[in-house]
Amino acid sequence: MNTPDETDVLVVGAGPSGVAAAVMAASLNLRTVVVEAGTVGGKLHVIGALENVPGNWSTGPQLAEALATDLVRLQQAGRCSVVQGRAASVTGYDDRAELVLEDGRVLSAQLIVVATGVAALAPHDADWISAPTHLSVPPLWRTKPADLTGRTYILGGDRPLGTWLRTHPHSSTSLHVLCPSADDYKLAEVAGDERVRIVPVSHVIVSPLAYGDEWSLQIEDRQGERKSYVAKTVLNNLGNTPARLDGLTSSEDGYCPPGKQHPRIRVAGDLRSAQFQRITTAQGSGAEAVLAPYYASILKPC
Repeated sequence: MNTPDETDVLVVGAGPSGVAAAVMAASLNLRTVVVEAGTVGGKLHVIGALENVPGNWSTGPQLAEALATDLVRLQQAGRCSVVQGRAASVTGYDDRAELVLEDGRVLSAQLIVVATGVAALAPHDADWISAPTHLSVPPLWRTKPADLTGRTYILGGDRPLGTWLRTHPHSSTSLHVLCPSADDYKLAEVAGDERVRIVPVSHVIVSPLAYGDEWSLQIEDRQGERKSYVAKTVLNNLGNTPARLDGLTSSEDGYCPPGKQHPRIRVAGDLRSAQFQRITTAQGSGAEAVLAPYYASILKPC
């Protein structure tokens, strides 16, 4: 089995893009190591419906299980090894790239593919929401229809809204989606669903009420008109923030464009751009992150 100091390709993250990179690297007979802090498949485990992914998958956990099987197959064949650990930083040099883990370990390879994906935004992270820094709002994608009581407000119009609606086609609950202008383009896929009520906003103040399981919402619409509501259910659908490593070059939005990185460091999957957050594009980018340097002779076949 490969060890980290004998590595051609080091893949950080074992989601769809990371596993695709590992499979491609192994198919090219490149010595491959995958570094993963959690579970193979990542957020696939909480995706209830897959509608735009080829292969006859109906749920995220099904695809996650298949990806885990891919890695087991590569390990059993001696073509890949898996290191458990959380990555902290990455650096590219003329002759190699290095990855530092949070526990102090340093791994090196001819090429590092960073596929760390994204992390969920909290209400206080959004510039259009005022909320206490400690405030925790349940995520929409983990919520079942039976948990929705009273009038339901959704913070943000990110794409998991469409996934939730497809996962629960028989839910009749109306979802009042508080939508900043930056999310308008994301709502096209759910605009025809009669369960969705779009509430265009410019600013929202959200806080839990002290006397029970209710929420206070002070909403300012895009014309400056203000209204106050008391809601029984408020859910987080704000989207994501890039889970980038120190050493990566990022744009103003925090994402890491592939063309701005060191030649020995490639980024793949959701980390590239907010508009690329689709499973199939993530998988393609993982494979391309290995193929491009391979044909550019950055990676030498062994």
